[in-house]
Amino acid sequence: MAILVTGSSGHLGEALMRTLRSGGQMVRGIDIKPSAFTDQIGSIADRGFVRETMAGVHAVLHTATLHKPHIATHSNQDFLDTNLTGTLNLLEEAVSQGIERFVFTSTTSAFGAALTPAAGEPAAWITEGVAPISRNIYGFSKVAAESLCELFHRRHKLSVILLRTSRFFPETDDAVRGKFTQDNVQANELLNRRVDIADVVSAHLLAAEKAKAIGFGRFIISATTPFEQADMAALRRDAAAVVERLFPDCASLYAERNWRLFPELDRVYVNRLATSELGWRPEYDFRHVLDCLRTGRDFRSQLAVDIGVRGYRDEVFEEGTYPKA
Repeated sequence: MAILVTGSSGHLGEALMRTLRSGGQMVRGIDIKPSAFTDQIGSIADRGFVRETMAGVHAVLHTATLHKPHIATHSNQDFLDTNLTGTLNLLEEAVSQGIERFVFTSTTSAFGAALTPAAGEPAAWITEGVAPISRNIYGFSKVAAESLCELFHRRHKLSVILLRTSRFFPETDDAVRGKFTQDNVQANELLNRRVDIADVVSAHLLAAEKAKAIGFGRFIISATTPFEQADMAALRRDAAAVVERLFPDCASLYAERNWRLFPELDRVYVNRLATSELGWRPEYDFRHVLDCLRTGRDFRSQLAVDIGVRGYRDEVFEEGTYPKA
C-alpha cells in the first residue's frame, strides 16, 4: 500500500516525496505541474483523476493548495476549486476506498485578523484555541477545508489530522522589509512565526503515523518559541530587548553579520499541543540559528537547501518569485 502526496511539485510536497522515497516507502506524487517527484499529472478538482490516483493508497498527505501569494494571480473561484472542491474530492474518495489516514496541510494564515492586535495591545499568543477571522480568500478556503475534514471525521470516522503550518518557504515580504535581508528575516521569524521545512516533514510523518490513535486533531506547526505569554506586552514595545535578555550572545553574533532584530513582534505561534500530543520535536529554532552563526554554518536544514526556491507560475515577476497582491 502506498502513501499519496498531493502537490508533489511544490515545496512541501517535494520535501515529503524526497524523504519518503529515501526511506524506501511506497509513495505516489500528484500535481498539476510535472517534476521529478510527480508520478501523475492532474488536478485534485477532477474527481475522476482523484479516484484513479487513490487506488491502492492507505494514507493521504494533502499538501496541494493555492497559497496566499496566488491571490494576485488567481480568482476567488480558483481558490474554491482547488482548496475546497479538491479537498472534498480527496475526502470522499478516501472514505469510498477505505483509506485509513488523512493529513491535511493547513496554515497559520487561517487565523487571519486574529493575528494582528490593535495598536497598544500585547502581541497575540496564538494557540489552537484562537478563533479564525478570515481576511482573504486563501484563509477562508483553508478554514472551510478544515471544516470539511472535521465533518468527514464525525460522519465517516475518517482519521484526520490538520496541521496549521507557519511559513516555511520564501514569502513575498521576506526581502523587502526595509533593510532586512532575506536570511536575516527568516532567522528572526524562527522566534515566533516560521518553521524549517525539515520539521514540517517530520510533523506530517508523525501525523500520518498517529492519525488512527488520535482520530481527529488540529495542531500548530511552528518553530518552538522562546517566549512566554508574560512577554507579549514587552514584545510590542521592544522585542529586541526581550530577545537579548533571553539570548545574551545574540547582539554580538548579529553584529558580525550586520543583522538586526525586529523592533516589535505582533504574534507568537505556540506549538505545545503538537509537541505534547504528536510527540513532535522540531530541531530548527532560534537557538539553533545562533549556534550556526557562531560556527559559520547555514541555519537552514539540508532539506531546505535542496528544495530551494520555486514559483508556482511560469511568469517571472519584477517583485521576485511571486507578484505582490
